[in-house]
Formats: sequence, C-alpha cells, structure tokens
Amino acid sequence: MALDDLKPLIEEGNKTITALRAEVEGMKSADVLSAEKIARMEADLAKALEAKQSAELAHKAMDARIAEIETKGARPGQPGSAEAADEYKEAFVAFIRSPGNPALQQKMYELQGKAADVRTSTAGSGGYALPELISTDIAKQVQDISPIRQIARVVQVGTPDYKELVDLNGFGTEWVGETDTRTATTTPNIGECAPTFGELAAKPEATRHSLEDLFFDVEAWLTGSATEQFAIAEGVAFVSGNGTNKPTGFLAGPTPVVTADATRAFGTLQYVPTGQAAALATNVFDTFHTLTFGLKAGYRSGAQWVMNSNTMAALAKVRDGDGRYLLQASVAAGVPSTINGYGMTIAEDMPEIAAGTFPVAFGDFQRGYLIADRVGMGIVRDEVTKPGYIRYIMFKRVGGKLKDTNAIKLLKVAAT
Repeated sequence: MALDDLKPLIEEGNKTITALRAEVEGMKSADVLSAEKIARMEADLAKALEAKQSAELAHKAMDARIAEIETKGARPGQPGSAEAADEYKEAFVAFIRSPGNPALQQKMYELQGKAADVRTSTAGSGGYALPELISTDIAKQVQDISPIRQIARVVQVGTPDYKELVDLNGFGTEWVGETDTRTATTTPNIGECAPTFGELAAKPEATRHSLEDLFFDVEAWLTGSATEQFAIAEGVAFVSGNGTNKPTGFLAGPTPVVTADATRAFGTLQYVPTGQAAALATNVFDTFHTLTFGLKAGYRSGAQWVMNSNTMAALAKVRDGDGRYLLQASVAAGVPSTINGYGMTIAEDMPEIAAGTFPVAFGDFQRGYLIADRVGMGIVRDEVTKPGYIRYIMFKRVGGKLKDTNAIKLLKVAAT
C-alpha cells in the first residue's frame, strides 16, 4: 500500500473513533440503549482503534524504509553498505598478513559480494577483488606518472566490446534563398575505434616470515609496489603496443604516410619527413613549423609535443641564424617547455632519433588516442612459484587504440 493511501485511512479512523466514543458515552449517561447494544458499539470502537493502530504502524514502517533507501541513494554506485565495505577491507588486510589461512579465504569470498567498495569480481582460483580504496589510490598514482594517460582520453568500461565512433568528414552544407530548392548534401563517413585489451599485472612479494611476524602498512606496500610496474608497462603499450593481449600503441597502427588528411585512409597517421635519412633536418625550424601547422586549427588548441628526453635534449640545442632557440625552456616548476608555443610531454618510450623512426609526435591526444580501463582491480596470491615467498599478483584489464588519426602528426627521420 502506498504512503499516500495510508494517510486518509488514519484520518478517517480518527473521525470514526471520536464519533463512536461520543455516542457511547452519551448513551451510557442517558441510559437509552440496552447493555447489549452498548457492548456491541464498544466492540466496534475497539476494532476501529485496532485498525488505526495497524495503519499507524504501517506508516512508520514505510517512513523507515524510505529513509533507508534515501541513505543508500546518497552513496551512488555503492551496492552494499559502508559497514560491509569496512568489513571487507579489514578481512582483506588480514588475508594479506596471514598466508594460508583457509578461514580468511572463505570470509573473503563471502564478503566480496556484499562489500560496497567491490566493483568487480575476479576469476580463477584464489582471486579476489581489490578494495576500491586501494584500487583507486593505485589508479591515481599511475595517472600521475604515466605520460600518455595524462594527455589521452581515458574512459572506464564494463566490457571489452567497448567502441567509439568517429565522424570523419562532417555534413555537407549549401547556401540557399528562402524559397530555393534544397539539394541533397553529402553525409558524413563514420569510423570505428575499438580498443584492444590486455591484462596489466604487478607482482609485489614478501617472505612468509615477514608477513607472519611484522606489522606494516598493507595499503602503502601494495600501492607502492603496483604503481611503478603498472606505469612502466602502460608507457610502452600506449606508444608501441602491438595489440596482442595489450593496447595498440599510437605508433603501432598502419604504417604512417605523407598523404594529407583529406585523402588518407582512416586509422593511418600522417608524417612529416626530416629531409635527412638518419638525422634531424638541415632547417629544423622549417620542419617543425610544417609539422605544427600541418595539424588543423581545431586540433592545435589542445595539442602537445611528445618525445623522449634524448630527443628533447637534441632539440634544445637547435638555434636559428639569430641565435634563437627552437625549444623555449621553462624555468618555472610545473610549467612545460614549449616549441612554437605548444607544451611538451616527455614519454621515455618514444623512439630515439635514428633512420626510419618516429621520434616526435604532435597533436591533440584527447581526441586522437583512447584508453579504456575495465572497472576494478583483482588480486591472486601465489605461494608456490618462489619458495619462502608469497607473491600477490594484482591485475587490471586495460585497452587502447588510435581514435581520430587526423588529431596526431608524426616526425619521421627520413629523406622523404
């Protein structure tokens, strides 16, 4: 019964009870009716009181239920209670510190489905979901030190079948008068970006004795151990990953060509040659101007240079005839150096300057490269591989692929 339906019943019951009481008392004093009729009316009064009490109890129960729903609704995305989340985290820490305890393993399995901060289940024997607090902390730290992740588009997905569409040409338009005939204009071509996924893993380990004897900050240990390994693996994959059980890096797509945007196939990047087979161009300024303004204005507003430290060092030495440096070095902490007014991201996994390589990329990576994270991380305990040690294998599925290939240009060390 709805809450709005209960209020009229209670109000009507109150009126009935008041009327019955007044009538019974009046009849008693006037001694008008027989004792039997008075008893019958008093029974009616008792029933009315009972009905009112039931309605009031139902009203209170519904109020309590609404309050409970509103409380849970204040924690979006959390299927369980905060108490269950805390209980799961406590059991997880105990599980890390107590190798081989079957009771703790069983408790972890039981709590995993109830905890509010468990956002994914893990497959395989001995697998558990990492508490979200630890998972989120790892993700934040990886974000801070993974260069391509800082500048690319990052989405969280629940399936590896995730895809995004790219409008390649846009709609055609025409100018017409008020009553002129409208002709059919061109319709846009649509490209599809489907990131390839792989499982990213870190393997912190501790001796069995240290886990049994020492007290330490489990969260800090797991977070610190995982962060660097995740960031290193991602750095390679987002640049040059081949797409086999890993993301497809932005340099690992179809072989880049010199063809301009209007006629180049979707999914293929354009490059600008240095003009020399194994070195930077004779006139590096002109080459970098060509690379900069070869990117359409709509992409330049969010563009970044991407290169490794050695390439940056080489460009820092380049000067024009008036002694002006190509690279404008920043002297303020947190402010990037610039080339042609555009900031720089240092990605150590970019190729070195050598024949046939692509040591420099320039573009809007938010529009050009897509990173897809499967929500949640998992952990499996390995007590077998290394005697005396216990490895905690943390894992998360990550995907990546070029999205809009008009948004990124490359510099190629080549004569043409």
